[in-house]
Amino acid sequence: MPITKDTFERISDDGPLPGSNAERILDFLIRNENKAYTQTEIVEETGVKRGSVGPTLKRLKERGAVEHKANYWRVSDHEVAARSGTALTSETASQYDDEEFDVGKWAEYAVDGADRGRENE
Repeated sequence: MPITKDTFERISDDGPLPGSNAERILDFLIRNENKAYTQTEIVEETGVKRGSVGPTLKRLKERGAVEHKANYWRVSDHEVAARSGTALTSETASQYDDEEFDVGKWAEYAVDGADRGRENE
C-alpha cells in the first residue's frame, strides 16, 4: 500500500512504521498534545488492542517519544518539536523540488568551517 510523502518523511530507523500501533498511538497523542491519557482511554480513542497499548507505550517511552506519570501518558515535548521540525523542513524543501541547486549561490553565503569561532574577533 502506498504512503504519503509526509508519512515517508516521518519514517526513521527507530521510529514507528506507518500503520503500526505505535504510529496510531503517537498520532493520537500528538493531536492531543496538551492532555494526558490513561491506557484505557488510549485504547478507546485509538482502537489499538488493550494488550498492545502497554508494551507499545513502554517502547515509546524508552525512545523518549512519550512521558508517563502515575496512570497517565502524554506525548513528549521533544517528540512534538522533532515532528514539527521535520514537517517544516519537508514543506520548505518541497517548495524547491523543481529547482536546480545552485552551488555557486550557496557558496556565497556558506560559512567556511575554518572561519568558525573567528566571527567575534
